Amino acid sequence: MKAEPTPRRRTRADDDGKLCLWLKNEAGRRGVPVRRSFERWIGAIPEIAARADWTEVNILIVGRAAGRRYNREFRGRDYATNVLSFPYDPLPGEHSGLLGDIVICAPVVAREAREQRKDPRAHYAHLTVHGVLHLLGYDHETEDDAERMEALERQVLATLGIADPYAAHD
Repeated sequence: MKAEPTPRRRTRADDDGKLCLWLKNEAGRRGVPVRRSFERWIGAIPEIAARADWTEVNILIVGRAAGRRYNREFRGRDYATNVLSFPYDPLPGEHSGLLGDIVICAPVVAREAREQRKDPRAHYAHLTVHGVLHLLGYDHETEDDAERMEALERQVLATLGIADPYAAHD
């Protein structure tokens, strides 16, 4: 991902050796959850919780223009999307806990939450879990893959007390 370097700050999770989360909010928007929320959502993913070694994830919160630019540059789609994932591919023989980078477009998240009548925090949680699952190699290119990924998303979100994001909303 070709972004400006982000400030690196230790988090409470660094102390237990399990999760290093780098979070930068470039969107300048209110309503973006705090770092601890993102840590909790990522930590609820069974594959992350089961890791014996540390895990690092970088999250960049962006505005509409940057979201559109990233989507156009990396996916060839000329619109701002809600979440993009960029898995880290370590060099041969390199041991790294870095899973990769996630870009979340705050205005798109806010709009989707309003349109779908969802709690914005719950929508951020869903998109964070969705993005990290992509970093872990999950995808939704085939119907079977989509069903597997969505089932895991539902399971993780349920453990956090968050409703099924794929259920129809009135």
